[in-house]
Amino acid sequence: MVAISPDFLEGDRSHRARRMALALSVLLVLVATLSLGWGASGTSLPRAIGDLLAGRELAVQDRVVLLDIRLPRVLMGICVGASLAVSGAVMQGLFRNPLADPGLVGVSAGAGLGAILAIVLGGTLPVAVAGLLGWYLVPVAAFLGGWLTTLVLYRIATRRGRTSVATMLLAGIALAAIMSAVAGVVILRANDAQLRDLTFWGLGSLAGANWPKLLAAAPIMLAALAFAPMLARGLNALALGEAAAGHVGIRVQRVKNRAILMVAAATGAGVAVSGGIGFVGIVVPHLLRLVIGPDHRWLLVNAGLLGAVMLLLADMVSRTVIAPAELPIGIVTAIFGGPFFLWILLRNRGVLDL
Repeated sequence: MVAISPDFLEGDRSHRARRMALALSVLLVLVATLSLGWGASGTSLPRAIGDLLAGRELAVQDRVVLLDIRLPRVLMGICVGASLAVSGAVMQGLFRNPLADPGLVGVSAGAGLGAILAIVLGGTLPVAVAGLLGWYLVPVAAFLGGWLTTLVLYRIATRRGRTSVATMLLAGIALAAIMSAVAGVVILRANDAQLRDLTFWGLGSLAGANWPKLLAAAPIMLAALAFAPMLARGLNALALGEAAAGHVGIRVQRVKNRAILMVAAATGAGVAVSGGIGFVGIVVPHLLRLVIGPDHRWLLVNAGLLGAVMLLLADMVSRTVIAPAELPIGIVTAIFGGPFFLWILLRNRGVLDL
């Protein structure tokens, strides 16, 4: 079996990628700490840390705000941001196109439909099934929705071993429209309490983060993120084309199946707890490719770190720009991601099959 070297992809930038990973790790710790102490309440993170170091009990307000509200929200933002960014990088490697993204091609819509079905119709399941799944019902349903959508999208966009980006984008738009229509029909059956739970799905939010949701969805996202680096060698080989990848010993279909499963798990669980947050999966990998190159050994790691940082920063903006109210985080990501997506499209219009 021939080893796949990514050096043919604009040279070896591994040293730069290592430094980037270290810098992003430090930045993530700093941003997470800042986000933990950031908000409209009068809670002070330095004061709380001082109390803990002095052996004093935290004030009731500090304990509730920091440990029960902000900490699960920060951890949720890290998991969701990393999942969306890594999923985008994997999809772009799988489709061999910088425009692939779970949100743009309908995967997020499929995952959202699965979650909506679980929220609205979960009460009709047998008590034994609902009790067995518990808090995992919504993430599992979102995973299944994202997985089925990704599988259908790949089948439609691929013909004779070649994937058409035009078919991919158009099929994604069609699938998203179908999923949205079905979701609308399901929502008509929702009661007032369920409607309140569904209000954040349109634009996405981390406002509903709590420990039970985090403990239900985080294991799925973390498992998918831990599995993603195992796809790096196969994705690097696919950059040469499926035929060439097969000739050097890559089991192409296995790589495809595993990539689809990873994207569905990460996106499904992320959408289940945060709703539809767009553009993270397309902006982050593209930015990193400009700096460290397309080697997926480092691209996936750095994408997870930068995705987490960007989503935490967007969440901080959403919490404070119109405080005490919150701006949906999807609006923040769209404000920056929309123009960036247009720039990518214009930059690549000479090589894209559109």
